[in-house]
Amino acid sequence: MICLGPCRLCTPMIYHSKDLKMKKSNAKVVVVGGGAGGLASVASLQKRAASLDITIIEPSDKHYYQPGWTLVGAGVFQPGKTVRSMDAIWPKDANRIKDRVTIFEPDNNLVVLGSGQSVSYDILIVAPGLTLGWDQIEGLEDALGRNGVTSNYRFDLAPYTWKLVQEMAGKEAIFTQPAMPIKCAGAPQKAMYLSCDSWLKRGALSGIHVTFASAIDVLFGCKPYVSPLMEYIDYYGIDLQFKMELIKVDADKKLATFKTQSEDQAPVLIERDFDMLHVCPPQRAPDFVKNSPLANKGGWLDVDPHSLRHKTYENIFGVGDICGTANAKTAAAVRKQAPVVAQNILLTLEGKSLLNGYDGYGSCPLTVEKGKIILAEFGYEGKLMPTFPWDSTKARKSAWVLKKHLLPIVYWEMMLKGREWP
Repeated sequence: MICLGPCRLCTPMIYHSKDLKMKKSNAKVVVVGGGAGGLASVASLQKRAASLDITIIEPSDKHYYQPGWTLVGAGVFQPGKTVRSMDAIWPKDANRIKDRVTIFEPDNNLVVLGSGQSVSYDILIVAPGLTLGWDQIEGLEDALGRNGVTSNYRFDLAPYTWKLVQEMAGKEAIFTQPAMPIKCAGAPQKAMYLSCDSWLKRGALSGIHVTFASAIDVLFGCKPYVSPLMEYIDYYGIDLQFKMELIKVDADKKLATFKTQSEDQAPVLIERDFDMLHVCPPQRAPDFVKNSPLANKGGWLDVDPHSLRHKTYENIFGVGDICGTANAKTAAAVRKQAPVVAQNILLTLEGKSLLNGYDGYGSCPLTVEKGKIILAEFGYEGKLMPTFPWDSTKARKSAWVLKKHLLPIVYWEMMLKGREWP
């Protein structure tokens, strides 16, 4: 094993605040993941402490604006609007290791890479996102991108969603949602509403049976938004079916198999024909986190929900979808989390008490039709947290302008560059 930096294998320890106090000016910060969480955290750190030695471990050459894929799937955005090269957005003066982490050794302040090398740290930020479980549904991986099977959860498939919507000539369209947690819990519905809106405007919706098959038993997790969403379910004539878990896809036969279970009864398998099947895959923590000392019982990063510092290891912080916290897993959550993590890292280095600054904020712009959005904004325990002085349960044209024109700018030019918007 090759150690990059000072090796502590001979003297294993956990860094506590008092140990880190003297390292503020040149502390070595290692970031696992160059997605939204990792890069936004680095930008916030560099804004506050330019002298920190920061290394980001990220194998990908491209960075994606994933919130834009809903609009790609509706023909509003071109795919190229949602991707940039990693080099184009890389934080100035941040080191890069183009590899992936496979093992955490928090007692030794080390991460081990796929190459077998190890990297030491004074502070660790864990932000690898989550894993899309395409493999958890039998036949799905082989089916994607053909015979009507698609998903806006993949960059290369979102254009296929729009192609299917435009060419839809069949009778059965099914949109699925798996068990929680998932990133952007409203995304499966967004794809459905925008598809229905397109079919309605061309006069085809009345001939299409649209089903929303959800593995959970509620339409949306934040209760105040359920009623206005139900109005759109009724408006489009959508067949809403709860506790329907997609378990198998046969693309050749255009057949989807669901498992449903009523209370105190054995599971029942239901087969459904489809002409278009939009799948939201099950989602889980990456195995290298799930199987590490950093995970909670569910496999997610075990961090305090307000400070975002690990509950056991005081020099480890989490950002984004990997966190085992009860907030919505959205880019908007990352925008709020990154400054809190940056401030708490510096407070840790100074031996001071942490800022419990993250309130669970997340945002889900629910695209209920082309040109109108219900901008759902809420925090822990479903508390409504609207940014603007309006009733956030109402569909608005101004929220569409925000989603289509302003939020990409906020993401690329503000969030990833440390220009923090309250």
